[in-house]
Order: sequence, then C-alpha cells, then structure tokens
Amino acid sequence: MLHFQRPLPLGSTPALLVLAVTLASLTACQTDAHSEPTSQPVPSKALPLPTDMASATFAGGCFWCMEAPFDVLPGVISTTSGYTDGEEVNPTYSMVSAGRTGHTEAIRVVYDPATISYARLLKVFWHNIDPTAENRQFCDRGTQYRSGVYFHDAAQEKAARASLDAIQASGVIKGEIFTELKPVSPFYAAEGYHQDYYRKNPRRYRMYRAGCGRDARLKALWGDKGGH
Repeated sequence: MLHFQRPLPLGSTPALLVLAVTLASLTACQTDAHSEPTSQPVPSKALPLPTDMASATFAGGCFWCMEAPFDVLPGVISTTSGYTDGEEVNPTYSMVSAGRTGHTEAIRVVYDPATISYARLLKVFWHNIDPTAENRQFCDRGTQYRSGVYFHDAAQEKAARASLDAIQASGVIKGEIFTELKPVSPFYAAEGYHQDYYRKNPRRYRMYRAGCGRDARLKALWGDKGGH
C-alpha cells in the first residue's frame, strides 16, 4: 500500500488534518480505495475475443484511468479493466497487486475498425501514459503497473512499432522509452467493482488522479495532447 505524506501548514485545523489523510489514502491505485471488498474475491476468467469487432489491449498503469479516455471515442464499443501478460491462470486482484503473477493492469478495448482506426487508439494510448517510467506509472510502482501495447495481429504490430518509432523520432519524449510491445496473451477481466470505476465513484476517482499527479505529468510530457 502506497501513501504520500504531505506536510501540513502550521496551524492546520483537525478538519484539514482529516482532509490531508483522506487525500493521502487516495493517491495510489494500491490503496484501500482500490482494494478488494470484504467478500471472497472471485478469480478472473480469460476474456474471449469478440468475433464481429476488433480488439486492442493496452497497459498504462492503474486501469481505472485508462478506460475513460477510450470510452469517449466514437467507434469504441467497450472497455474492460483486467490483467494480462502474466503466468497465473484466473488471477485475483490481490494476487496481481502484490506483484506475484507477472501480470500488468491493462484494458481491453473493443472497437469498430470501420469507425476508428487502431492508429488513432495508439495515439490516445501514448498520450495517457508516461513511457519513460520503468515498472511503474505515476504514483503506482511495481511490474504490475508497467506500460505496454499488446498487439493482436501483424497489422497491429506494424502500427504499434511505427507509432513508437514516430515518437522517438519526434523528440517529444526525452530519455529512454520503457513501454513494452509484445504479442497479446490471455486477458483476464478484473473483478466487477473495478469496472467503470470512474463512473461509479467519480469523486474518489478525481481525487486519485490529482493525488497521483497523473494529469500534471501527462501535461508536462505531452502538452495539451496529454490525456487526450
């Protein structure tokens, strides 16, 4: 569990102390706000690929924050938070968040390729991550928060590698890029309480994004494109 300690100004009131503690407890995807409910967790099941639409799989740190940028795109049918690129079959959140399974938190995007291109999805992906972060994203640390593009076929692989080459050639990102590009492996849908978290708990979600420094870092990296 990660917590960021922020010094309080002198003369802070008890109310401010409560607020500071609340903010600190929401600054990481590993906090109680992202912990399992008290009931016994149900292991995830491998999510089958749809046959009538295309799919894309991306990892960009806390999966809460990766659903929203794609959900607003015309042509995106659905987004699902889950786990991929690991060894354990049917993992639970507690297993993945402890870094014991090799998985990373990811999202599966189902989209209509007649309406939106995979290249467009890649742009949105890059602008919502910090590719210079190794085995972490923003305030969340560990291999379970590594970033990655997991391509589903040769065309996606070609597009993914071209997008990475374009970013490196542009000089926009300074330093080494650690985002991995790999073939897709089984994707396990996360527990139900993780799905659409930003819609179910908008206030806590906003506090997490702000406390984790996600938006500030994206703007510093990508300018006005950050988060879009």
